[in-house]
Amino acid sequence: MRVIVRTLSELCITAGALIVLFVGYVLFWTGVRAEGAMNDQIGRLRAEWSAGSGRARPAARAEPPRAYEPGEPFAIMSIPRLGATWHKPVLEGTGTGTLKKGLGHYAGTARLGATGNFAVAGHRRTYGDPFKDVPRLRPGDAVVLTDGTTRYTYRIDEGPYRTVPTDVAVLDPVPRKPGYTRPGRYLTLTTCDPEWGHSHRLIVWAHLDATQPVDTGHPQAPRR
Repeated sequence: MRVIVRTLSELCITAGALIVLFVGYVLFWTGVRAEGAMNDQIGRLRAEWSAGSGRARPAARAEPPRAYEPGEPFAIMSIPRLGATWHKPVLEGTGTGTLKKGLGHYAGTARLGATGNFAVAGHRRTYGDPFKDVPRLRPGDAVVLTDGTTRYTYRIDEGPYRTVPTDVAVLDPVPRKPGYTRPGRYLTLTTCDPEWGHSHRLIVWAHLDATQPVDTGHPQAPRR
């Protein structure tokens, strides 16, 4: 009997140690790796833009915009309410691998700054916790994105709004919940709720308030 009790005790201790290690991995190590990955993506974009190459190079003549490449970064998002150092890369797609490196643009929704709904997803917890503080956002807050040539300032109208994952209408070109009734230039942010679960989603909606060439300091109202 003593052997059995001792064996069970050792197994419980081992299982407990493995659980602690797993929790440490989820809470700490995935965050460290994600922060490094996001910083790499931002550095890559800034290097491209500084060199005047790739997606950031202005076209010599009017041409159709280049398609976003799956899994590739194309913009940087900043949200002043979340801090002066809050900067996250935006990549194309919302697959698991993509969201480990930053925020993900829902394929099929509008391009950045274009008419329609530019929709972006991000983890609430793990992998750098990019949208951990989404509940702090309020109507009137700014969400700023840049693609290397233009700075787009969106202004939050509604949210955070809690819904279920099957409520795909939140990504409609004209989302009805925030009161939009006609085509416009909209932004939707989505993340999981509760913090450590995924039974629901938190949604934030915004409209394009101004655009600004990155080499000037004069914001311009978007053309209708």
